[in-house]
Amino acid sequence: MSETTRMPVLYLSHGAPPLADDATWTRELATWSAALPRPRNILMVSAHWEAAPVTLSSTSTVPLVYDFWGFPQRYYDVTYAAPGAPELADDVSKLLASPGSTVHREESRGLDHGAYVPLVEMYPEADVPVVQLSMPTLDPAGLFGLGRRLAPLRDQGTLIIGSGFTTHNLRWFNPHAPADAPAPTASQEFDAWSREVIEGGDVDALIDFLHRAPAAHEAHPRTEHFAPLFVSLGASYESGGGSLGEATSSIEGFWYGLSKRSWQLA
Repeated sequence: MSETTRMPVLYLSHGAPPLADDATWTRELATWSAALPRPRNILMVSAHWEAAPVTLSSTSTVPLVYDFWGFPQRYYDVTYAAPGAPELADDVSKLLASPGSTVHREESRGLDHGAYVPLVEMYPEADVPVVQLSMPTLDPAGLFGLGRRLAPLRDQGTLIIGSGFTTHNLRWFNPHAPADAPAPTASQEFDAWSREVIEGGDVDALIDFLHRAPAAHEAHPRTEHFAPLFVSLGASYESGGGSLGEATSSIEGFWYGLSKRSWQLA
């Protein structure tokens, strides 16, 4: 690719496998991806892979990781044979490696559901090379710094996607209620706060969200689903201007009480 467009950065709420049955969400993802510049490749950071030191998934096409239990067989029959991205993996390794610290490779590991479930809707032809990056920590500042080091990939045509869930308390999940039933107050409050501070570019408040956000511990009893956001925020940070890139809510609303809010960061 001789010329590339600087890619935006995404944070999306990926949902459990059944979210792929939600016609609204799948339509929203397809519409969103159609409006994006065509990526050269994709770097995925999913809530479902924590590994330290930082590790890259397979650079060839290997089976998916069906990291969920108790679902109907059809969810385990989903395939997504996207090409591997060995050049991207090499670029990531160069950006993240430092004296005494290397980037590991796990060539047997495929994409987990935090990666492939949204990609099936966004790039259904599975024709964009993909590699997944582990989260070596859940510390917001550490992940933000990791994202800043990955930012140069944007100028090479790489679409960086953090995949989590803007609120993620599975005690709120009630499959016997309508998917669009009113969300718990705590979920609504955290969602509204997130929109305000992200679109306002308040990095300090975001890094300290557990102390500053309303109902933070209810919205995220464990923070792994909010954590990929910090990689995306770091990759969108403009070091020259000392601010986040412009943030736009691309998907809004709730699914069984959980916030589906997703952002595009310029």
